Order: sequence, then structure tokens, then C-alpha cells
Amino acid sequence: MALITLRRNLCHFSDFRMNGALSALKNQSINHVHKAVKERLYPWLFCSLQPGPFRVRFHHACCKKFHSENGNDLHPVGEPGLPQVHDWDSFEQNLKNMDEQIFYRRLNNFTSSEEVLSFISTLQTLPDTMAAGALQRICEVGKKDGDQRPPKEILENPIFQALCVQFEQEPSSLSNTSLVTALQALTLLSVDPQSSLLLNLVAECQHRLKRGCLEVHNLCVLAESLLKLQGPGCATVDLIIHQLQGEKLEEFTPEDTVALYRILQTCTEKVDQHQTFLNKINSFSLSIVSKLSPKSISQMLTALVVLDQTQALPLVIKLGKYVVRHIPHFTNEELGKVLEAFIYFGHHDRFFITALERHVASLCLTMDPEAISKVMEYCSRKHILSKPILNAVAETFVCRSEEFSPCQISALIEPFGKLNYLPPNAPALFRKLEDMLFAQFNSFPPKTLLKLLHSCSLIECHPVNFMAKIFSPHFLQKLQGEESYLDRLSLAQLTQLFLTSILECPFYKGPKLLPKYQVKSFLTPCCSLETPMDFQLYKSVMFGLIDLLGARLYFASKVLTPYYYTIDVEIKLDEEGFVLPFKVDEDIHKRVALCIDGPKRFCLNSKHLLGKEAIKQRHLRLLGYDVVQIPYYEIETLKSRLKLVEYLQRKLFSQNTGIHW
Repeated sequence: MALITLRRNLCHFSDFRMNGALSALKNQSINHVHKAVKERLYPWLFCSLQPGPFRVRFHHACCKKFHSENGNDLHPVGEPGLPQVHDWDSFEQNLKNMDEQIFYRRLNNFTSSEEVLSFISTLQTLPDTMAAGALQRICEVGKKDGDQRPPKEILENPIFQALCVQFEQEPSSLSNTSLVTALQALTLLSVDPQSSLLLNLVAECQHRLKRGCLEVHNLCVLAESLLKLQGPGCATVDLIIHQLQGEKLEEFTPEDTVALYRILQTCTEKVDQHQTFLNKINSFSLSIVSKLSPKSISQMLTALVVLDQTQALPLVIKLGKYVVRHIPHFTNEELGKVLEAFIYFGHHDRFFITALERHVASLCLTMDPEAISKVMEYCSRKHILSKPILNAVAETFVCRSEEFSPCQISALIEPFGKLNYLPPNAPALFRKLEDMLFAQFNSFPPKTLLKLLHSCSLIECHPVNFMAKIFSPHFLQKLQGEESYLDRLSLAQLTQLFLTSILECPFYKGPKLLPKYQVKSFLTPCCSLETPMDFQLYKSVMFGLIDLLGARLYFASKVLTPYYYTIDVEIKLDEEGFVLPFKVDEDIHKRVALCIDGPKRFCLNSKHLLGKEAIKQRHLRLLGYDVVQIPYYEIETLKSRLKLVEYLQRKLFSQNTGIHW
């Protein structure tokens, strides 16, 4: 194992003499040395470096002491501490005998680059594996607040520079693990791919790759590093994937398997070439799901989405079972990725929903706005009427509305309309929403704003104060944008809002929607505001109606009304309440609209109508129809044709309907 000698590398520079690396740190007159180091390192190491404020917390380490400023020991509870002050020199000389596990635990406890650098500055030599691990930790914790480069103070630190020089000059003496770990660490920085440092490391990696010297884990680390440096077109990555295909999957660790998914995820244009390999990985992954961390589960699900592995549903289902256990441990971003995958694959189960409800209800007030938006999108897309989630989100929006962007606000409010649900704090919720719309109306993208206002109308929270604006030529022009025409969904939403203004808001006296912006039907093959009729359910009801009424001519199916809605079954009545043949257009006194509601018209696993079905039935009643609802869950309880006929007779010919036959 190679040793990284910090003393030797630092002594390369003139006027730099010390008894251990920390002497350089204590020397107050080394600015000229820093300058010499920068002149040597910066041209090839860093593309661009802009000084900025230093924002990270750090502990101070001294050559003869190692302590925490708050008085607490830095070593974990139950772990042997580092040697005392008087034993430090002995510890330094015998570092090779130090337990690597303790070293890495201590390394991972540091939360700033300064802590890491101070720690290793007390050491005269480092095994190459530990040096690579230290370099990686420096790079990981050195970037804060989304900054893609570590602070200037780190780059100018002589210990950091010594590590970089050693890796550049002697890559052939490094172990495989040290080599790929150092390369991986440096990819986290804004390093010039053409720098001598990276060129030397990459060349050595390629040399060992061609000789077949790299193990599975090192191949995975190398592939991910090269993808970051050179992109998915890198020929070396193709060679690595080819070598990995020849390895036994049983020898892959769970982390390596997830890394393999991440590698293939970046090569989506070649997914067909790798599909046979992917099938093997998908099957093998079933055996390691229980060993995956929350982060790994999130990454695997994301890769399955990117790679469009719809045939891997058994793996998705098993991952879903373990997601339930890990929900409290996901970061906001990881939970969002999990929900995106479940939306993509259509996965849901009651255990996951229950766990998600507990998580959101307890942490919603502190959750990230984007994570809350993903939770609501999941409920909306899967038609999950979860009152605990919806109530918690409603409370959160009232308390933290200023933290949400316009698109996030829309994502939060739309599910209430889609799922036809008003939370207990509905007055406060929609009052807050109205205030935000008044203040930020022009900040909302036109289509997002239209969807938001349309959703409000579904649950009878009519946006009367904004109808004049959305029916105005100016807004319609913005809605159309650079397209030659408005999309079908936007036109349908505008039309339904206009119909709402007529039927439910007769006091509205503002601008009307011009006929050229009105659709002829809300039921279309795509972007429909109505759910198509369940064909099997319709067949059962149709045969029952024929038996009841005596002939097929006494009712019509899929009738498009002048008011844009399509009625599943329409029955016409004369003034005395007798049923007329459906072709008769005279002496019609009343029309009966049968709504044959299949499972897709209800929220998931419930008897609660979706918002678009509720507004349809509400509008049909206001238009003068007698609406008779025939839900699937009532039909399913009928065991015979006779029971069905009796059921339809009760529905149609009760004393309240006034219908005769």
C-alpha cells in the first residue's frame, strides 16, 4: 500500500521546512509559498475560482491537541478515542497500525473541510486509501449552499494541495481503490478535464481497465466518474459495461448494483442494447431489496423510470413494500423521487398510503414545499382521497403560503377540486388563495392559473373575482402564447368555467367567453372533462333496462346535450310521466339522465365522486334533468337479472320521480 507523505510534498517548495505538516499551518509567513503553490496547481486543477464568503462551521485542531470548542469529544459514543496529547507523536508514527474503521468513522463525523484538513495535518504519513478517503470527504463537505466549488481557503490549504500533487505524480503506485476514489472525489470539483492531474488519473485507470485489474466496485466508481467528466458518449464507459456484463451478479454488493443502475440510466439511448442485461439485473435485484438504504431505494426506482422498465413490476412492488418502512428516513428529495416512480408505474397500496399519511400529518408544517407538492401530485394522479394528507396540507398552506411558488400553489390546490374535497379550514384556505392571486396574478403561468381556477370551481369555490380577467382577450392571447390555436384541454376548462358562471353564478355580469373559444363536447378521447362510461357496467344496465321498459327504443345512450355534457343514458317523459321512445322530439316534458358510474369516476377505493363527475351531475340538475345515479358498487351486489330489474325499477319509478310505464 502506498503512503502519502505530506511532509515530502510540502518540502518541494522553496523556504518550506517543517517538522510535520502542521508546522506549515502554524507558520505565519508562508503567503509566498501559497503563491508558489497556486502558480503550480491552479492552471491545471481549477477552471475558475471566485472567492466568496466562508460559511461553514469548523473545529480547530492543533499538532499536540485535538479538541472540540464546545468541550465535547469528537469521537463517537462507545468508540475508542484518539490517543491523548502525550501519546500523539507515537500515534502519528504508527498510523499504519490504526484501525481503518475508526479512521473512517472519525472522518465521516467531520462536517467541514477545515475539520478534515486539521485532522490529517497532524499526521506525518497516510496510507493511500485513507488519503483518497480524506480527499473525497474534503470535496463532499467543502461545497455548501449549492456552490459547485469549495471555498478558496480549502484550495489554498497546503495539506489539500499536497494530496493533489501526490495523486498527480504517482498514480501508478496507488491501489485500485485509492485510484478510483481519488478520481471520484475530484469529479465533485470544477476540475478541468484536460488538467494534468485528471489526465494522469484517467490514463492510469484506463491502463488497469485494459489489463482487467479492476474489481466490480472499482469499475462502477470509475464508470460514474467518467460519465461526469466526459458524458454518456465516453467509449471507456462502454468497455466498463461490457466487463461488468461478464461478472457474476451474485458477487455485486447492493451498493454496486444500484451504481450499475445509475450507470445504465445515463445511457438511455442504448437501453435496447442492454435490455437483456437489465432483465438479469432486475431479477437479481429482487434478492437485495431488503438490504438497500432509503437513498439506494430512491435511486433504483428513479433509474427504473428513466430506463422505462415497465416489465419490472415485481421489483417495483417489492421496493414499494420496503419503502413503507423507510418513509420517515427519506430526505424530501428522495421521497419526491419515490412518488414520481410510483406515479409512473401506477403503484399504490394501503400500507404505503397509511405510512405516507402518518409522515405528512406529523411533518407537513416543516416539509419542503416541493416535497409537499409531490405528495399532492401523487394523491391527485392516483385519485387517493386521503383526508389526513389533504387536511395537513391545507393547514400548511394557510401558515406558509408565502414559501410556495405559483406552480407549487397550483399543485397544492388542484387535488382538492379533482378529488372533490373541502378541508375543515376551507374558508381560511380559499381566502388565503384569493389574497395570493390578487397579489401575484401576473406571476402565474396562464395555463397553471387556468387549471387552478377551474379546480376551484369543481368544488363550488367559484373564482368570480377572476372570471372577467380569464375571459378577457388579453388573457386568452397569453394563454395561447406562440401557438396558432389553444389546446383542447384549455378550451374545455374555459368552457366549463363559462357554463359555471351562467348556472351557478347568475350575479356575474362581466365579460362572456366568445363562442370561438367554446368546445362542443367535454367528452373527448384525450384531455376529457368527463370519464368515459364503463362498457361492461353499461351492458349490464342496458339489458336490465330492456327487461324493465320492454324494448331498446325507450332509452338512448351516449347522448350529447346542447350544454356540452354527454349523458350515459337518457329517458324522455311526457307531461303525465310516461316514457317516450327516444326518437320522439315532441311533447317532451322531462328528461331523465342516468349516470352509470364505474370505479374510475370515484376516488380510489371509495364511494366519493371525483370533482369532474360531481360538477357534471350538479350542472345537469341545474339544466333541468332528473339525475339518477347508478354506481358500480350497488350493481355489484345484485346476484341475478331479476334483482337488477327490481333495482332499476326502484331507482326510476319511485314515488318521487313521477315516472310511469
